[in-house]
Amino acid sequence: MLDFATLDALRAHHPAWRLLRSDHAPLVASFLYRVFVAPNVRVMPAADLAEALEDELYALRLHLGESAFPRAALDYLNDWASADRGWLRKFYKPGTDEAQFDLTPATEKAIAWLTQLAQRQFVGTESRLLTLFDLLKQMSEGSEADPAKRLAELQKKRDEIDAEMARVQSGDVALLDDTGLKDRFQQFTQGARELLTDFREVEHNFRQLDRRVRERIALWEGSKGTLLQAIMGERDAIADSDQGKSFRAFWDFLLSSRRQEELTQLLERVLTLPAVAALQPEARIRRVHYDWMEAGEHTQRTVAVLSQQLRRFLDDQAWLENRRIMDLLHGIESKALALRGTPPPGTVMEVSQPGTDIELPMERPLFTPATRPVIARLVLQAGDEDIDAAALFEQVVVDKARLSRHIRQALQDRSQVTLHELLSRQPLQQGLAELVAYLQIASDDFRTVVDEAMPEPILWQAVTVDGEPMTRSARLPRVIFIR
Repeated sequence: MLDFATLDALRAHHPAWRLLRSDHAPLVASFLYRVFVAPNVRVMPAADLAEALEDELYALRLHLGESAFPRAALDYLNDWASADRGWLRKFYKPGTDEAQFDLTPATEKAIAWLTQLAQRQFVGTESRLLTLFDLLKQMSEGSEADPAKRLAELQKKRDEIDAEMARVQSGDVALLDDTGLKDRFQQFTQGARELLTDFREVEHNFRQLDRRVRERIALWEGSKGTLLQAIMGERDAIADSDQGKSFRAFWDFLLSSRRQEELTQLLERVLTLPAVAALQPEARIRRVHYDWMEAGEHTQRTVAVLSQQLRRFLDDQAWLENRRIMDLLHGIESKALALRGTPPPGTVMEVSQPGTDIELPMERPLFTPATRPVIARLVLQAGDEDIDAAALFEQVVVDKARLSRHIRQALQDRSQVTLHELLSRQPLQQGLAELVAYLQIASDDFRTVVDEAMPEPILWQAVTVDGEPMTRSARLPRVIFIR
């Protein structure tokens, strides 16, 4: 409820409202949108993020003057991640000492609201009305318990489908006009962005659960069984909540290879329509379902962190280590009590005389301004050399991203696949260079197993110097990609 007290509390404490009130709001919102939201980046190392912000600050200082944004990029990032701001989340991954940054849900909400302030060339209303009407129909039909009414509704739908099939067979095909296509595509784009935003909030909720579990384990003084019962009760409550059920249904739907292929085909066909192409959609719309999968995987990894915490608590090795530490502490206490009545003779501890380091002002080095490079304005003149540029157009570039997508698609419905099976589905197009790229991807990006005892022949088509087709082959150990 938006009463005065609620809004006053949000204005004082909510990070999104603090961001909109900040003097640096244009810098924060534009930079974080460009780095995190637009490319759908979930986590970025501190060094890379600071380097990108330093470039942004340098460009702004050239435009606004040297006095604009005087602090270092890393200082700004740490300030944005502080508790007073809450615009970034700073954390450390297990096993690393480099800080990582991620957006908070409040910051993404503020950025999403700012994007809606821009004036749109076309504002569609028909698609939203149809969506709302369809949702009402789904709720009404899904909650109807009377079999007679359900059958009557299904019969009505069947009659409508039969009538439409009859019209199509007679040549009367109803097509959407350009306005309808633009309206629905704009609604789809907005919904796709909002879904990515919701993923970050779902991940934040699971992370809050993980934090509560860690705090409870650290402060628990009762029995282990009671603690496990409380923790598993909270875990089941999250999984069985409306949010958990909705996320699980979404994840099961998206993991279906048939659904992914259907989404890919639909997007390819819709984006080639002239009315949709005239809107100049973003390039990431073509692979938005893969962005959904990446965001969902990130959320699943957050849930895996909670499971790892429980496994560490149940680890007998950790329990024995704690027992050994307690024994050492008890031994130290016993020896201290035994020596209490007979203190050691002589000096036990010495403290050096306190002093101060005197540093005169004239001994400090003066500030040395950075030297800016001077670029000479030279006029390039065309040379008289007659160079054959054909070699520049004969370079072979292997698209590793296409090969990685092919491997992931093959592993969606199977737990493992061999290199020979991959090449039987999609033969080599660039010969030995593409085969070497597959082997490099296997060692860098995927979990693989090499079976030296089972060699496999790899065949591909090539062209001789005279232009005649020929078949080349390579004999390699069996390479197995594992999901």
